Amino acid sequence: MGAELKKILYVEDEPDIRDIAKLVLEKVGGYEVLAVEGGHEALDKIFEFNPDMVLLDAMMPEMDGPTTFKEIRKIPVYKKTPIAFLTAKLMESDIASFLELGAIGVIAKPFDPMTLSNQVSDLWSEAKVSN
Repeated sequence: MGAELKKILYVEDEPDIRDIAKLVLEKVGGYEVLAVEGGHEALDKIFEFNPDMVLLDAMMPEMDGPTTFKEIRKIPVYKKTPIAFLTAKLMESDIASFLELGAIGVIAKPFDPMTLSNQVSDLWSEAKVSN
């Protein structure tokens, strides 16, 4: 894992949420963000983009977040890439299952656009400390 978070792959099927998150992560956080609409597209573009971190929606058609997470982890170069969920699935059992998968954390949707970049930065810092 690099020392600095620069590139985020964001996987979200809802266009409005995807656009807002991309905008605030780029403008407020200063990150380079590739926002894609599903797990298959994420897997198609991950090598080309080479993200430092991945943000996943949990509930998506075709390939959900946990399945996308597992598929990313099968790629040797991305076995340790920090992955967090940005989701409305916030029951304790949901959060526990995301963390058991190996997610570095969960950010609640709906999110506050003004604090999203800080939340991502905090998760990145915590992941770096624990590695």
